[in-house]
Amino acid sequence: METSNLPLPPATFYILFALAGGEKHGYAIMREAREISEGAFDLGPATLYTTIQRLLDSGWIEESESPEGADSRRRYYSLTRQGRVTLQSELHRMELIVRKSKALGLRTVRANS
Repeated sequence: METSNLPLPPATFYILFALAGGEKHGYAIMREAREISEGAFDLGPATLYTTIQRLLDSGWIEESESPEGADSRRRYYSLTRQGRVTLQSELHRMELIVRKSKALGLRTVRANS
């Protein structure tokens, strides 16, 4: 398991997570990131497209064909195998932290509470 890139920056994590369910265009990625984080993380356009370019360059995501009938101005993105492995590695890392925190008797508290 490759861990040299972990922990992932929040923008990278939420973009990869948003794409885990299938290909999406930029605005849909932003909405999904907000939903996944229950509103705790707001991904702005500048951060989104800068991070998308980095993920394309790293080979973690790729541009995919637009669905038939989609707005031709929108670019769609999907996870590559390497991107999926990276996301799974980060989720595994997070699971280990949660498991260890529970073993110590720590409990989670909602940030909005």
